[in-house]
Amino acid sequence: MSSAPRAWFFEATSPAEGHSHSLKRGLVSRQTRFQRVEIMETVGCGKCLVLDGRMQSTEADDFIYHEALVHPAPLTTDSPPETALVIGGGEGACLRELLKYQSMQRVVMIDIDADVVQLCREYLPEMHAGAFDDPRTEIRHEDARGYLVRNHERFDVIVSDLPEPMEAGPASLLYTRDFYRVVRDRLAAGGLLTVQAGMAKHTEIGFFAAMHRTLQEVFTVVVAYQAFVPCFGTPLGFILAGDRIDPRHQNPATVDALIAQRVQGELRYWDGETHRHSFALPKHLRRAIDAETRVATDENPLVVSRPDTPRWGTPEAWGP
Repeated sequence: MSSAPRAWFFEATSPAEGHSHSLKRGLVSRQTRFQRVEIMETVGCGKCLVLDGRMQSTEADDFIYHEALVHPAPLTTDSPPETALVIGGGEGACLRELLKYQSMQRVVMIDIDADVVQLCREYLPEMHAGAFDDPRTEIRHEDARGYLVRNHERFDVIVSDLPEPMEAGPASLLYTRDFYRVVRDRLAAGGLLTVQAGMAKHTEIGFFAAMHRTLQEVFTVVVAYQAFVPCFGTPLGFILAGDRIDPRHQNPATVDALIAQRVQGELRYWDGETHRHSFALPKHLRRAIDAETRVATDENPLVVSRPDTPRWGTPEAWGP
């Protein structure tokens, strides 16, 4: 007996390439004030969050993405971090990782879209693991740039977990030299910023390289690194920025010792060997970064152009 045709979610990662996921069912599809949010369950990766047709994270491998994004900064600060800020981070997984630090006393998360956060709270408990309800957590739904301009609180760690801007607008102004100057002024002494900086595959590294060049205009220490996240079908680029410690000077034993001292529980992805591997970029990426001259500014922000993402099949084919 033949089974019914299965629907597929396909994401175009460039004009010539893409990545697809076989779907079990759709859980929610809603247009918020800011974006289209979909939460679906795939055969291979479990539940996943999709914003404006772009995969954000999946149940199966969100630990790779979020550990890579979050942990390099609090493991590089001079002393155990006590305060942190997350820009974006709707799933709550960045909160989850930051709250693993025994020293952490306060984590503020600013995500402009309250509907996305509420849907993630309801449908993706596997990702936030109760982090929204931790007494150390404060959730704010407002423009992150406006908040940082008005609020002069300083943080030991700031994590930028935002999708790349698909068009010039408010989101693109969270990736500019002007914005990062505000961020730098909200870091405590010795504080560090980590940024999700787009794809790191050899055909699509322009955004990654330009982000690195932009941050060099603001910070003394700017270090690129990467991680392969299976759900995206491509390596992702990340950048750590600060003014003191270069994480490339930390050996695996030092990183493992810091994890043992600072982190409660076991990390599934990040450790000393992963740290060394992630910061050791291959030659073609180093060359692209060194050759980049573009600097994103408020007047000339970076915009990522990707094709529309079709879905193969209809929501009715997803199942209940």
